[in-house]
Amino acid sequence: MIVRSKSPLRIGLAGGGSDLSPYSDIYGGLVLNATINLYAYCTIEEIDNPEIIINSYDAKCFKSYPLGPTLEIDGDASLVKGTYNRIVRDFGIEPRGFRITTYNDAPIGSGLGTSSSMVVCILKAFIEWLSLPLGDYETSRLAFEIERKDLKLAGGKQDQYAASFGGFNFMEFHKDDLVIVNPLKIKRWIIDELEASLLLYFTGASRSSAKIIDEQCKNTTKGDNEVIEAMHAIKQSAVDMKHALLKGDMHSFAKILGQGWENKKKMADAISNPMIQEAFDTALEAGAISGKVSGAGGGGFIMFMVDPVKKKNVIDALGRLPGFVMPFQFTEGGGHGWKIYDTDKV
Repeated sequence: MIVRSKSPLRIGLAGGGSDLSPYSDIYGGLVLNATINLYAYCTIEEIDNPEIIINSYDAKCFKSYPLGPTLEIDGDASLVKGTYNRIVRDFGIEPRGFRITTYNDAPIGSGLGTSSSMVVCILKAFIEWLSLPLGDYETSRLAFEIERKDLKLAGGKQDQYAASFGGFNFMEFHKDDLVIVNPLKIKRWIIDELEASLLLYFTGASRSSAKIIDEQCKNTTKGDNEVIEAMHAIKQSAVDMKHALLKGDMHSFAKILGQGWENKKKMADAISNPMIQEAFDTALEAGAISGKVSGAGGGGFIMFMVDPVKKKNVIDALGRLPGFVMPFQFTEGGGHGWKIYDTDKV
């Protein structure tokens, strides 16, 4: 039997960073995000041999391990191993031989939540394979614990929930890792107009978010007033943008997006850099209205809000830089898995 799964990546529209502890524990966080048609993929194939074969294209790990209840976390394919270890531990699964293959549509460190989407994707494959009783909230919470607590990877809480639920979501983050997901029903014409107006540009450089996130957390912990006030403004922008989005007010949406970026740059020194600034200067000169780096910052993807009639001008201008424009559409569905029994037809 073969099991496959996929989970969507997301773009953070507003409020990103307020889902990080200790800010969310002290003040509460609010985030507006939406999933797009770029995905993490996973395939699990049952095999007769007593071994676990990992083919992780993102981690560049292609290795075989003896079958056992735990896999050593040694820096190779940590997301796969960490997920496997929790599944066996939490559900008392008797280990059996399998091959697991994973890859992403976007580079790791691109600011689209690739790592969290991958953990959700792997979980969805195990859920389908082993018939585990996990809904979207339980899957999201488990993915969060695997990444942030078991593997000690720096980051917030929004990505796992976005990958599990899919669509446009307004999320609340409270102390004790309590998360409430409020799905938004956006009219089709508003989604169409947003797709026509947004441009997703990859800078050509992935980055590790850990150092940026650590600096944000330290600034919050030590009570840096400028940083905390900037984060309060970022959190409020999620509320304001939600209202603009539900009404289809693209002028206000663009303005809030730009203000969010200006506040975000106050959170840590490495959020922006000359490469990012060059992309902003190029896009704005060509007709973009505003922009914001998706994710922690420092590289990865930039979202630009553009008048649709000037979009081609901005695309052509950015085409002279080292990166590239990534076409995308918004998607409604969250992560899911499916079984294939008749492998002769695959």
